[in-house]
This record gives sequence, C-alpha cells and structure tokens, in this order.
Amino acid sequence: MFVPGLGLGAEAWQPTLNALRARGYAGSTLVVVLLPGFGIEAGREADLRPTSLASLLLDELRPSTAGVVLVGHSASCQIAARAAVLAPDIVRGLVLVGPTTDPRAASWPRLAVRWLATAVYEPPRQLPSLVRQYRRTGPATMGRAMDAARHDRIDLCLRDVSVPVRIVRGAHDRIAPTDWVNLLVDCVPAEGSVRSTVSLPEGGHMVPLTRGALVAGQVAAFVEHLGTDGG
Repeated sequence: MFVPGLGLGAEAWQPTLNALRARGYAGSTLVVVLLPGFGIEAGREADLRPTSLASLLLDELRPSTAGVVLVGHSASCQIAARAAVLAPDIVRGLVLVGPTTDPRAASWPRLAVRWLATAVYEPPRQLPSLVRQYRRTGPATMGRAMDAARHDRIDLCLRDVSVPVRIVRGAHDRIAPTDWVNLLVDCVPAEGSVRSTVSLPEGGHMVPLTRGALVAGQVAAFVEHLGTDGG
C-alpha cells in the first residue's frame, strides 16, 4: 500500500502504480491511502505528528490481511516507519522513497535550500499536477504537517523496525542525499532484516511521479525478494 508525500494525493503515485500494473500487480496491493496533510486537508485540532498519523494509517490497514508492504514517499516515509514499529504483525516490509527529515536540514531555511537545489532537476511538466494537489490539501495543513515532520527523527525510529527495509532515492535528490539514506539504512537492525539502499540513475525528489517505472522496478524487486525469502 502506498502513502503519498506531504501535500500530495493519489495521482502522485499513478505513474508508479501504472508501471506495477504493467508488471502484473493488481488489486489490494496497489491501494493509495490518504491521510491528513497527505492528500486530505486537516482540521485545526488534528494531530499531524507522524506517530499519530501512523495510527490512522493502521486503522485503514487493519481490515486487510496481514503482510502489507508499505511504500512511503518523502515525509510519509516517517509515517510508514512508525506504523511498522507499532504493528509488525501487519506491516511486512517498508519501501521508503526519498525519506525525510535529515536533522542537519530540519530548520525551515535549510529545508528551503535543499528543496531549491533539488527543484532544478524536476521536470516543469509536473507543476500543474503539483499545484492541484497542494491546493486540495491546503497550505495551512501542509505547513503544520511539515512542521511536525521536521521535528520527527526517522533515524531513531528505524532502530526499532523489525521488518525488511529498502530505501530509494533519485540521483539528484538533495532532500534525501546519499549520506542521509546510507545513515538511515544503517539504523535498521541487521539481525533478521533485509536492508538496502538504491540510488536511481536519474530523477530528483518527486520520482514516484516523474520516474514511475524506475520506482516500480524497485518496489517489485523488493516484494519479489520478500517472497523468495518466505518473509
């Protein structure tokens, strides 16, 4: 199951999902779950901390059978990781695409610098879609959700993850640079877990939307590896 990045909706995953369908994946494995701040506008009193949103995500997953692979993007990686810690009986594995937030860039000015450094590698054709998605979620909701996410330590959270993890980043992603994703994968306990990082040959931070086939290939390989291992 897939969770869009901050402010994004289901369409942000469509190129990736279309590529997975072309590979023969279908049905409940290709569901996109929207959450407050992540495709849904939130009320003023909504708790947008990743741990609270992870509980909402698990409420969506619990009617399903166990063994879900969660695929997060950007700030939703923090939610997916929290869900895996809270419910390892439900979450079978994690694919984290461009995970945030590197503590070295947790301030608003440093986040802006990294975003601008990445934006030059993003194709302009995605802009109309992004504007529609961001308007739907709402700038106030997005600001509050990002404020919660930038204070959340996914690196510390991953120390308690007991399921396999694959971390994927675009070649030009300055929001999730190579040293950051390498640090994250090293946080995942090695015993009893599969850990890997992949830098795609191209793309920036928005690779689920702009490089869907490449992301789909990594998701498919991860799921197939889990099946081969019997995990």
